[in-house]
Amino acid sequence: MTPDDAGCQKLIAGRLSKVGCEIEHRRFGEVDNLWAVHGRGGPLLCFAGHTDVVPPGPRAAWNSDPFQPDVRDGVLYGRGAADMKSGIAAMVTALETFVSEHPGHRGSIALLITSDEEGPSINGTRRVVEELRARGTHMDWCVVAEPSSQRQTGDTVKIGRRGSLSGDLTIHGVQGHVAYPLIADNPIHRLAPALAELTTHVWDQGSENFPPTSFQVSNLNSGTGALNVIPGELRAQFNLRFAPTQTVERLKETIEGLLRRHQLRFTLNWELGGEPFYCPPGRLAAAVSSAVRDVSGIEAEYATTGGTSDGRFIVQCCTELIELGVPNPSIHKVDECVRIADVDALHAMYVRVLRDLLG
Repeated sequence: MTPDDAGCQKLIAGRLSKVGCEIEHRRFGEVDNLWAVHGRGGPLLCFAGHTDVVPPGPRAAWNSDPFQPDVRDGVLYGRGAADMKSGIAAMVTALETFVSEHPGHRGSIALLITSDEEGPSINGTRRVVEELRARGTHMDWCVVAEPSSQRQTGDTVKIGRRGSLSGDLTIHGVQGHVAYPLIADNPIHRLAPALAELTTHVWDQGSENFPPTSFQVSNLNSGTGALNVIPGELRAQFNLRFAPTQTVERLKETIEGLLRRHQLRFTLNWELGGEPFYCPPGRLAAAVSSAVRDVSGIEAEYATTGGTSDGRFIVQCCTELIELGVPNPSIHKVDECVRIADVDALHAMYVRVLRDLLG
């Protein structure tokens, strides 16, 4: 679990070194990062992913041990099976297959792997990208192995992601006895009209490539636990997912202005999880679409939905980035799983992309 790599990257590096990859282990704080490269010069195609996973939740709710992979009826169960050990496996085996076929391939293939994607995302891919930029390394293409698909591997390919802006809001009231509301100030009552307006506010209409901005409250806490006490504070945590048509400052100004208009006494701390990005489909997207068509006989749909990914950092030193991975309906859930056939398909798609771009 984040940020413990638990030896995954050492295992991966051992396999990659056998096929001639140059290996760099970069550890920042508690975070392990791996940068492995095969070949010389450009163009540079990078596969990116993460070895860390989220907690399993109540283990008694799982039908098998979440940290012991279990295959039942052609389905692999375990925490990280879809998000994203299978993506890591597919990129490693695809590189091995391609290098055995094309030992003198043109350009370079890189793998960028971190143990800090599910956590704060400070000492992981973000730090490695800073180092790569400092040494002048630029990627022509990057495939992030996040579970991008919906029902079948390759049905959805991400070519961008919305930005993520979170707020930690405290509404200040005055604690008192419920029988004497005139000498207290209930922060729950104070926030209610403003919260109703925030949840119904139309932020924008979205754009051609992005859905409209969304606002969601994730946590709401107040009260002392006693039935006869008006609380003195209320804490609300919320998140906005927004397109490049929005700006962080405009979102902040809108919310803070609304709170002031409702005459609330508040403290609000902001955290920017990531800026939005968009990569117009180019040579990489064409190779991916062709690979999906050849392997699965379906047409990939481009999308920008979903949560954030480390693509938001990699795009700073990359010309074209896409996300292609296995289906995601079970990620972060109890009994997380992936069909073995979907993992095999992903491996085959990655091999075809390598052949197309570097063969």
